[in-house]
Amino acid sequence: MRTSLFSRRSIRQGAVLAVGSAKIKLLLACCILFTLIALSCRTTSFMGWKQYAGSLPRSSLPRKGYTLLINTWKRNDLLKQSISHYASCPGLDSIHIVWSEPDPPSESLINFLNHVIKLNSKHGREIELKFDINKEDSLNNRFKEIKDLKSDVVFSIDDDIIFPCTTVEFAFSVWQSAPDTMVGFVPRIHWIDKSNGNQDKYTYSGWWSVWWTGTYSMILSKAAFFHKKYLSMYTYEMPSSIREYVTKNRNCEDIAMSFLVANATGAPPIWVKGSIFEIGSTGISSLGGHHERRSQCVNWFVGEYGRMPLVSTSVKAVDSRRSWFW
Repeated sequence: MRTSLFSRRSIRQGAVLAVGSAKIKLLLACCILFTLIALSCRTTSFMGWKQYAGSLPRSSLPRKGYTLLINTWKRNDLLKQSISHYASCPGLDSIHIVWSEPDPPSESLINFLNHVIKLNSKHGREIELKFDINKEDSLNNRFKEIKDLKSDVVFSIDDDIIFPCTTVEFAFSVWQSAPDTMVGFVPRIHWIDKSNGNQDKYTYSGWWSVWWTGTYSMILSKAAFFHKKYLSMYTYEMPSSIREYVTKNRNCEDIAMSFLVANATGAPPIWVKGSIFEIGSTGISSLGGHHERRSQCVNWFVGEYGRMPLVSTSVKAVDSRRSWFW
């Protein structure tokens, strides 16, 4: 009797273990399959942004697009790469190149750019190309008022960074939901400098501070959407002492624009998550003393405005269609 009871219990426990083992194996198989599918969808090469260009259906495009406002300086090879790529973005209406070099753009450069724009633009769209020629070399040139813009919004970009078109179009849609706000890909943060117990001094911090805290208060104009009205405000309404400071120190025009927009809206910018492909060499941010000089800019601008207009936030816009975690 005991032997029979023991056998029944053993059989029952064996069945339970078998079922449990089968469930675990099935769960592991599902996890492995999901991982393989996700990896196959997201694996791209370094220049993988090309395969996404123009992938949005035409019916989903906004009626009015954006202007690419690209800043360049004696790097025609990078300019050609950038224009060639962004010409394929479906929301692009026009391209304005901020040109501050002593010599005007060559005919060969103009012809090449017009050719790649026509070659890469989707659905036969006509994209306008213009060079905004400046007589003097000043960082303020990138924010001079442009009276003949075809669109209400500009996508301000440097010539040495590239974003996939799908990422740019998503950021454009985020801007459309908050058209008075600065929307972009490169966040920065300011802190109150408590080192000397002074509550009126601030410190500028870079990407690692943003990553560590999840907080930011600025979006750099090297990759940002904003309304064209801020070009006029930067040129005519912002304190002229700030423009003079930027010209003299050859730095911080991007911080000045962040101050301008924050002062006008009383709201924080919006950081959009996106992959950045850098195609140029390192810039002034890699030089020694960079953060100290940027902190000096922040404090100077606070003095000119009479207060700190920047607003901190932890909000980040993520395209959930293309992200594992959001």
